[in-house]
Amino acid sequence: MLRASKLVVALLLGVSAGRTRPSTPGGVASGDAAAKPAHSATSKNAAAGNEQPTSEAATDIPFREVDSENEQRMLELVNQARAQAAAPRLTLDTGLSHAARLHAEAMVAAGQLSHRFVGEPSLQQRLAATSSLLLEQSGENVAFDYNVSDAHQHLMLSPHHRANLLNPVYNVVGLSLVRSGDRLYVVQDFGRALPNYSLPEVKDRIAAAVARARRNAKQPNLARRDLLTADNAACSMAQADKLGTSPVHQLVQRYTVLTYTSLHPDLLPASADRAIASRDLRSLSIGACNGRTPTYPTGAYWVVVALE
Repeated sequence: MLRASKLVVALLLGVSAGRTRPSTPGGVASGDAAAKPAHSATSKNAAAGNEQPTSEAATDIPFREVDSENEQRMLELVNQARAQAAAPRLTLDTGLSHAARLHAEAMVAAGQLSHRFVGEPSLQQRLAATSSLLLEQSGENVAFDYNVSDAHQHLMLSPHHRANLLNPVYNVVGLSLVRSGDRLYVVQDFGRALPNYSLPEVKDRIAAAVARARRNAKQPNLARRDLLTADNAACSMAQADKLGTSPVHQLVQRYTVLTYTSLHPDLLPASADRAIASRDLRSLSIGACNGRTPTYPTGAYWVVVALE
């Protein structure tokens, strides 16, 4: 007996580093299985750590054999669709794929779809645990279906999942496909990976941004000095996961101090313009630390700029 292709359930999740995105429900109505293939989908967007866990996932999950052939086929289908939409190709990342694999196995063990089971870390925390990428944004599609082609087709038929698949911001992806009986569980973990600069590169880029701001304000460039205390202050902020720390307060007694977090060291916060443009300044010192914290699970640059 022929069986109609059916996407049983699909879920969508998208997060941005350090930002809150409101929950947005959406879906595709079920069709008449006798007349045409039936499919349904639900979706949501959530901030990192804010998605509500569902039922508890089983512990000590045994890994099944990696279905690398189907995963490669899924990557080809996704990139073909992105090429047709003039979106850049996604690069398969082994770290993100490992995170996707762990989550796919958790869904198989639980026998249901979820973006987060009870006791399971958030999406950003899961990606941070297996990848060294500096991610500005991340998103996830999960689904189960009968085969790769049907899963891709049905995800593309859902506006919210299609938007995730074709999002031009994403440049990396992790994929996992796990077979359990006649169900193929699918996890697609998307990300926007940024250059992971060394700390000397970060400080050079911040110094160049300060120099541009000084030129725009028609002020002379500042002499640059290296202060170990500035680096210590930056790392103290990363360790505390907050900008105001005792080492920073000590610097404030002598310097005009700017503190901030950034994923883009070439860009200064708008609030820094007035302080940097001061005609009374002669020098600057830059401290930087790359820290992964609860606020920034996949990392951020913690910056201290001491102006004198």
